[in-house]
Amino acid sequence: MPRVSEIEKDGGDPILEEAFLEDLARFGDLLNTTKVLAHCPPILRAARMLGAAIGQSGKLPPTLPPLVSLRVALINGCPF
Repeated sequence: MPRVSEIEKDGGDPILEEAFLEDLARFGDLLNTTKVLAHCPPILRAARMLGAAIGQSGKLPPTLPPLVSLRVALINGCPF
């Protein structure tokens, strides 16, 4: 059982609606991090913007972020 409850419905919040639709379009389901951060929509939006900024900064080779995600998933025993 998770220690923090997961939010499954956007409840009419435009930030959550956008995030949930993006997850569904990209991954076919809601990511657990999205469902947990949904407790505070402004933080969810800021975390997503930070992640996007890192990817768009040009500081990392474009092939590296997917490899990092794969490695983290393997370390945590999660399918990716």
